Order: sequence, then structure tokens, then C-alpha cells
Amino acid sequence: MRRSLQSYRKVSLDNEIAVASPHRIIQMMFEGALQRIAQSRYAIENTDIANKGLNIGKAIGIINGLNSSLNMDAGGEMIGNVSALYDFMLRRLSEANINNDVQALDDVTSILRTIKEGWDAIPVEQHHIVSHTEAV
Repeated sequence: MRRSLQSYRKVSLDNEIAVASPHRIIQMMFEGALQRIAQSRYAIENTDIANKGLNIGKAIGIINGLNSSLNMDAGGEMIGNVSALYDFMLRRLSEANINNDVQALDDVTSILRTIKEGWDAIPVEQHHIVSHTEAV
């Protein structure tokens, strides 16, 4: 039953990604990173080292994806600052993994939520013209 549910979720997510706008894909990446960090926190609290490492690794992958999607040539200083925030989050996630540090996870969650809230506030009529590099 659990495997069937996981398969359904994967197909559902794949379908959503296939029809999603670039704006929605970035939203999904933020949501996915926040979910993985929450799962990592739960794993640390329950001394589940395997799932802690797995979920922190997934969060790192998502944040790396967000960082690499930035167009450093188009955004100027603001994009450089966002990239520096992503680098900071990656360092804190590594520290959380090494030290079982829930405060490091909370730090990343706070920053990521702030960026996501700004992204979510972009009006719908601008979704088609605003890229991750221009709005962050």
C-alpha cells in the first residue's frame, strides 16, 4: 500500500511539473526544500541518522538547483546577494548534517521561507514575464 501511494505521488508530481509554469516550478522547489528540511529536523529529533542524511542531501540538491538557476549576468548585486544566501544555507545544512544541529535547520528554514514569501507575492499576471533571476 505504501509503495502504491509513493508511486501515485511521483506520477502526480511528474504530471504537475510537466504542465507547470517556470514560476510554479520555482515555487515547487521552495516547497520541496522546506519539506525536506522539516523531515530532516524530525529525523534528528528521533535519532534517525539515515533519513536525516537522505533528506538533508535532497534539500542541498534543491538549493543547489535554485542557486544554479540564477543568471548572474542579468541580476547584478541583488542576484549576487541571493546567491550568497543560498551558499550560506548550503553551509548551514552541511553543519546540521555533521552536528545534528536543529538550529542550523531552523536558520535555513527561516531564510528560505522569506525568499519563498517574496516569490509567492509576485502577481499572477507577471508570472509569465518574471524569471527566478529577475524577481528574487
